[in-house]
Amino acid sequence: MSAWSARDDSAPRTEPHREPPLHDSPPVVIPTTNTPLSSDAASPQVAARPPPVPRAERQKPQLRPKKAALTITPTAVERLRILLHSPTPQLIRVGVRNKGCAGLSYHLEYVDRPAKFDEVVEQDGVRVVIDSKALFSIIGSEMDWKEDALSSKFAFRNPNIKDACGCGESFTVS
Repeated sequence: MSAWSARDDSAPRTEPHREPPLHDSPPVVIPTTNTPLSSDAASPQVAARPPPVPRAERQKPQLRPKKAALTITPTAVERLRILLHSPTPQLIRVGVRNKGCAGLSYHLEYVDRPAKFDEVVEQDGVRVVIDSKALFSIIGSEMDWKEDALSSKFAFRNPNIKDACGCGESFTVS
């Protein structure tokens, strides 16, 4: 009997020593004889693609302070404070209506709260609501309080006016 053919069953059987696979190398697949091989099994194996390089983050847009749709003079602020400290404090909504010889006229009304699309202008602690339908006619205007011997009223200086009637009650914007 040769040394190769003699088996010592008492000695423990040891597997040949294998190095553990490296984490950065692709795994090695050893086919067994029980598994049928496909026709492309002889072709080289391709590792999965690396993940895409992350995009550089875009800077968030900076919010710039916007100019108020309506500015309020100090005398108008005082008058609005007096109105807000009345027994039933309400907001004033500024709008326009089709009226007068030039086409549009300012319309003021009391409201409890702004409507869904109304613009709210807050200045010096008072709030004025601008009707969403009138916003483009009023934008950039100045609201003032005028008192004289015959009347007291809110007056508007509107840079968008293209034509006005002689009495000053109605106007046209383009």
